[in-house]
Amino acid sequence: MLSVKTLGDESRPLAAAPTRARRPRGLVPEIVDTLAADMREGRLQTGDKLATESELMNRFEVSRTVVREAISRLQASGLVETRHGIGTFVMAPQEQSNFRIAPEDFATVADVISLLELRISLESEAASLAAQRRDDSHLQNMAAALAAFEASIAESSDAVPSDFQFHMEVARATGNRHFADLMTYLGTMIIPRTRINTASSAPEGRLAYLRRVHTEHQNIYQAIRLRDAEAARSAMRTHLSNSRERLRRAQPGDARAPA
Repeated sequence: MLSVKTLGDESRPLAAAPTRARRPRGLVPEIVDTLAADMREGRLQTGDKLATESELMNRFEVSRTVVREAISRLQASGLVETRHGIGTFVMAPQEQSNFRIAPEDFATVADVISLLELRISLESEAASLAAQRRDDSHLQNMAAALAAFEASIAESSDAVPSDFQFHMEVARATGNRHFADLMTYLGTMIIPRTRINTASSAPEGRLAYLRRVHTEHQNIYQAIRLRDAEAARSAMRTHLSNSRERLRRAQPGDARAPA
């Protein structure tokens, strides 16, 4: 059964937590949820420096890869910023605009599907524009995101940061800053795997599932590289529609996943 994941967090070097059973939602969301909760509840405040990677590894009993992925999600959500050579710091809460999609808007599988439908409309056109306007630097950035995704497949990772980065690079290649601004606002929550265990629950298994997603990304990239606007639009629509259909087939009779 699918399980919905919620965004959370935590960060100041706190006393090591007692050993606890891992919940099926995954290690990365557990760290994100804990650190986000610390920020929300005042244990971590604006300007505070997060614990080091090594400290977080010891605290949560996870690998460096898992810690880095969790930090990437917090960065994409605008909760922290990393200053190279100094550390990662808690950011001030962002002012809320009239338009808002928050973590609590993803209480059900149906909610995640709704966001995918929004993305199908926006990102399909973004891919078409990217094919017409991209330059070599855009292609290099997309290729780097694809390579990172492929490397993650072999690790104990859900490849969310590299997945998000690929879609972000497509948005940037449009030359229209509003596409990239919207992607930045939404952050990694646009990737269904941040909310639902789609990879682990896929009938074909995690590796086959992620390889299929990777192939879909490659098809988008190739169409953009060839400047084929219609093929790029179609490849992006196919990719996001496939994600939507996979969720529809996998959701239980009641779309509300257990808390």
